Amino acid sequence: MILVKDLSIERSDKKIFENINLSLGSGKIILLKGKNGSGKTTLLKAILNLIEPSSGAIYWKGKLLKKHLYDFFNHVTFIADKTSSLSKLSVHENINIWKKIFSSKISNSQIENILQTLKLDTFVNQKVNSLSFGETKKLELLRLIIENKKIWILDEPLSNLDDETIDVIGQTFEDHRSKEGSIIYSSHQESEINVSEEVIL
Repeated sequence: MILVKDLSIERSDKKIFENINLSLGSGKIILLKGKNGSGKTTLLKAILNLIEPSSGAIYWKGKLLKKHLYDFFNHVTFIADKTSSLSKLSVHENINIWKKIFSSKISNSQIENILQTLKLDTFVNQKVNSLSFGETKKLELLRLIIENKKIWILDEPLSNLDDETIDVIGQTFEDHRSKEGSIIYSSHQESEINVSEEVIL
């Protein structure tokens, strides 16, 4: 689905990375691995057409991505390192907003089960700005299920999460892979998540 070919990015005469190649197809999980500042976020932003590469190209379904962005974004959920939730609204209110925006068919009982699994069920009426970093991150990851899209692109999804929650995320990734979904995510930390390929930056 997504093909990155000979991609290089320079900023202020400094090479962020060069000649990156990767292919993300159905049922594949790619990990972008490297220290903070190694270019992982920059690569994800380039794949999302948020940054113009210095050279190389990105293809979507065999065609140049930038000419087919509408179709691309209809298939993609992007979870940034920073939350997209509205801090002055409650957990429940944010979930309802996301459900409306993405015309989600997820049921209230499914939401309740996920909230319990993530141990967020006791915070549903609390404002997001009262949550910890880890709790906010878990809420953000709930968008993956609400949006129900084939391709997940995530920037540092495991940061600020405890081992139990990382295990839940790993199982969620496996479930998505089993349904022919695709995932590309960045991380600077070790985990037991089973990936198809690692790209070192």
